Amino acid sequence: MTGGGAGAGSGYLDAAATAPLRASARAAMLAVWDAGQANASSVHAAGARSRAVVEEARGRVAAAFGARPGEVLFTSGGTEANALAITGLALARPRGRHLVVSAIEHSSVLESARFLERVFGFELSVVPVDARGRVAPEAVAEALRPDTTLLSVGLANGEIGTVQAIGELAAHARAVGALVHTDAVQAAATLPVSFAEAPGEAGAWPGHSVDAMTLASHKFGGPQGVGALLVRTRLPLEPMLHGGGQERGLRSGTENVAGIAGFGAAVAESAAEVGTQALALMASRDALVARVRDAVPGAALTGDPEERLPGHASFTVRGVSGESLLVALDAAGLAVSSGSACAAGRSEPSPTLLALGIAPEVAQSALRFTLPDPIDDETIERIVRVLRAEVARAGAVGGRALDEGAALS
Repeated sequence: MTGGGAGAGSGYLDAAATAPLRASARAAMLAVWDAGQANASSVHAAGARSRAVVEEARGRVAAAFGARPGEVLFTSGGTEANALAITGLALARPRGRHLVVSAIEHSSVLESARFLERVFGFELSVVPVDARGRVAPEAVAEALRPDTTLLSVGLANGEIGTVQAIGELAAHARAVGALVHTDAVQAAATLPVSFAEAPGEAGAWPGHSVDAMTLASHKFGGPQGVGALLVRTRLPLEPMLHGGGQERGLRSGTENVAGIAGFGAAVAESAAEVGTQALALMASRDALVARVRDAVPGAALTGDPEERLPGHASFTVRGVSGESLLVALDAAGLAVSSGSACAAGRSEPSPTLLALGIAPEVAQSALRFTLPDPIDDETIERIVRVLRAEVARAGAVGGRALDEGAALS
């Protein structure tokens, strides 16, 4: 990750939870603080200076994704942006009060849709996925109705890395007049993602096929606690936060000027390197996947083996506790995850893995490596050594338990 982040031999492999802070983002935030904190809504010179910082960052985010500055709404992060997209678009344009989402959406999408179902009487259709986490276009077409308000499918899943064919899914929604939202939080930092309305403006994926798209600063190497919803200005949007009227009256609250500046800097730097970085990450990812599958008994890749995020490798390891794997890797200086960081602390199996048809006891062995930068062969071998040792230890413990059970019987 240019400008900051883990080096080739680093053990931080949890970028999908939070990418390391970029030097450019840190510098942008320090510049704001060093100049003196001021409210961007104030009319004095200090306030005008803060407003200029916010609008410069808005322009940088817009330029990176082929959007117009007026289409960029700053939020406190991806969760708020997802909630604003789902509830804001649905309540402002209810049509028949019918929503369609996939079974593996981020909890902020699923819970927002269930909130509308529970409180406002919307109907919710949840589209299943296949064993690789792919949403079938025909399944979306079957779920959509002439009165569907909104389709929301994430561009890529953070737990299993699978990337969806959003353009094809969105075409079915367009055919019935439904709006389309995509959660691009995991995809936008490592893939050439666009919000350009006209094909060819700034890339075409998913581009003009979606009406709203979610981003989160800390996935790009920006600060935590900042995000954005890209949404077409022609669309009505019901605010979730009311008050001072910031962000075109659609998201009230004093802007986090320093955080927004860091977000803009991180996005601009990420956009400049996304193509070359993706190729480098893919090479490391493929090497890691091949080595783990070859050398670790019981290891199986989750998600699509080809249509997946460039730096994302996720596995189940049959017969081993996911928690024990995390502890062992952490003790070896390797920071990884068992899945979505937003579900940390839960003991039940991941709903995403269950939706893929993975058995609960196997789903609890989930392990996710998400690379902020390419890793070297020594790091891959260190990972394999730890995993093999834990598999062997679990096998030895399991063997003793079986022997003791046989003796008692």
